[in-house]
Amino acid sequence: MRPGSPRTGTSLTVLALLTAVFALIVGGAGSAFAHAGLSGSDPGDGVVLKTAPKAVTLTFTESVGFSDDSVRVLSPGNERVNPRPAEHVDGKDNTARVDLSDELSQGTYTVAWRVVSADGHPISGAFVFSVGEPSETAAVVPTGSPTDTAVGRLYGFVRYVAYSGLALLVGVTAFVVVCWPAAASLRPVRRQLAVGWVMLVASTVALLLLRGPYETAGPLTSAFDLSQWGRTATGRPGGALLARLALLAVAAVAVKRSAVRFRGQDGGAEPQALGSRARPAGAVLALGLALTWAAAEHASAGIQVLLAVPVAVLHLLAMGVWLGGLITVVLLLRSRGDTAPAIPAAAMSRFSTLAFAAVAVLVGTGVYQSWRQVGSWGALTTTSYGRTLVVKVAAVVVVLCVAFFSRRWTARLVREAPAAARKLKLKLREPEPERVRETVGAPSVPAAAEPSGRPETPRGGEAEGTDTQRPVTPADAYRRRLRRTVAVEVVLGVVVLAITTVLTGTQPSRAAAGSATAAAGHEPQVRVVTVPFDMGTANHQGSVQISLEPGRVGENTVEAVVYTADGGLATVPELRLTLTQEDLGIGPIDAKLTNQKGYWAAYDLRLPMPGEWTMNITVRTSEIDQVTVRETVRITPSSS
Repeated sequence: MRPGSPRTGTSLTVLALLTAVFALIVGGAGSAFAHAGLSGSDPGDGVVLKTAPKAVTLTFTESVGFSDDSVRVLSPGNERVNPRPAEHVDGKDNTARVDLSDELSQGTYTVAWRVVSADGHPISGAFVFSVGEPSETAAVVPTGSPTDTAVGRLYGFVRYVAYSGLALLVGVTAFVVVCWPAAASLRPVRRQLAVGWVMLVASTVALLLLRGPYETAGPLTSAFDLSQWGRTATGRPGGALLARLALLAVAAVAVKRSAVRFRGQDGGAEPQALGSRARPAGAVLALGLALTWAAAEHASAGIQVLLAVPVAVLHLLAMGVWLGGLITVVLLLRSRGDTAPAIPAAAMSRFSTLAFAAVAVLVGTGVYQSWRQVGSWGALTTTSYGRTLVVKVAAVVVVLCVAFFSRRWTARLVREAPAAARKLKLKLREPEPERVRETVGAPSVPAAAEPSGRPETPRGGEAEGTDTQRPVTPADAYRRRLRRTVAVEVVLGVVVLAITTVLTGTQPSRAAAGSATAAAGHEPQVRVVTVPFDMGTANHQGSVQISLEPGRVGENTVEAVVYTADGGLATVPELRLTLTQEDLGIGPIDAKLTNQKGYWAAYDLRLPMPGEWTMNITVRTSEIDQVTVRETVRITPSSS
């Protein structure tokens, strides 16, 4: 935006916001997972098996990584029964399989898993299966968020420090290169650049140390485990962090050489011009640093990765140019030393244009990222990611409103600064004649002398020993107002940056919806219950297997098969099945099984409520012998 056209800037801002809302509304099609989700397992959740399985296999919605303890199978006594760590199945990165011990006793087994999704964030969960018949279990697994640990919270804080360091490093550099090259000679600017570099280096080292316990939910002391360091270095997030350190080392050499060029320039002299290779080299370093984030977080997983990664890079750089540049402007506007030069109005005009361009890029790339990660209007209020995004959008709208006033004061400052400079120059060249009071019989003393013998300096005067007072111009008033609004922008920008850090560690709405759909789609479609019974002869135990499909509220198909003690099929003259929901007082509901020449079946059993239902199974084995056994079955809500 040109400084003189605030209405144009307002119109473009409104248009950008409307575009963002439109994109969020219509962007519901397609799928884009940025956190993996469990899409299936073998054995399935809640399944009762007649014989013990040889292995447990998990399938996820995208590729995952894991450590030695990523998948644990726990016996009813809370003992681990998978002797070896997980491995991929046939080279498929979205699978994990663990072999089980040879002989598993009857009872309920718990599978607890914690893996790292392709975007670098850990996910976890648990399910159960039973061998023979369900039983009580002593296994205890974590039920909270996989990142809600002491290490996870510390890791999130360090990531915020890293983002802040990137903003300072990129913002200061962009301001010096584009807006005011002479600012490179000022100590506050060089100090800010050094602070940004130190923050980014320190946070990157800390992230490398914390990466291991962050992925495995280990204690903070495990950050110094050498085995975890090796695993971190070979993973995608660890490789990105190591590349960031290498780029920061190159940046340190470049900054050192620039400091040598500007050494001795603090007296206000014009600094040497930047070399022809400085700007391209700085741009390449900035792109490389931003790529270390984009290549290992949300943009690196899901659909349109080839487009999402460069969009994320542009988003990060625009954030740094805008927020880091604002902080630089605040420091320069608040300089108070006599030798500190005032920031030129022309530099403020160039920064206003640069900041508007950065905000435009932020809005455009943010629209795409919102569509990719949210996908629907309803997800904005039903998911944690969506609600956090709404807060961020509200904060950005407030920032844009404050930025409107900043650009208005900048435009007026640019218009008034040349005239004010000319007036001040003329006034300083033609000072008024100094009046001297003449006295009789005493030596002449300046009329305004103080008891200490020092001439009084007028309030607001330039320096001691002069009566010349710098006039207050409209440009000074605009500069003060600009200083206030830019300071508010900085505070709001820091808030937006904090919200962004939270977003990058939150499961995106599309991934949450996809995981829920996958989990619902892979629920057991058939409820199978096997109940033993006495067949009426000595040492002869039979069993009846009842299958309910799909085992949900509504119409179900029931099939019942009777087995002898040796596992063969048994023929019985009558088989009855009734179901009762004892908690709600519903039933008994007769399934009305009919003989299908080898098994018994009913195809129209309707169950009205979810929950635990009691099955009463009556098996008549002869004209006079019959037995009734009981078992429970869980009926889930209808998928519709």
